[in-house]
Amino acid sequence: MCLGIPAKIVEEPNDNGMAEVEILGVRRHVSTHMVPDAKVGDFVLVHAGFALEIISEQFAAETLELFRQMEMPGTENLEPLELPELERPAHLS
Repeated sequence: MCLGIPAKIVEEPNDNGMAEVEILGVRRHVSTHMVPDAKVGDFVLVHAGFALEIISEQFAAETLELFRQMEMPGTENLEPLELPELERPAHLS
């Protein structure tokens, strides 16, 4: 089983298709070859250095909140994400 981590694109992909993303407060470069329409501000699902899929901000927030609740490494200082304009499912409140 593979684990995809939500990340936000913070820098446009360069000529080699590498974009800077932020994952749990850490920035790194990932390949965007599988999501050629991805742009700054988009959330993507990242695994093994590749952005696999563009995801919604809501899905990213819910996934990170689940990781925080499961006390996954790297999430110990992650605050619950506030998404006032989006509806948070009751099971994540």
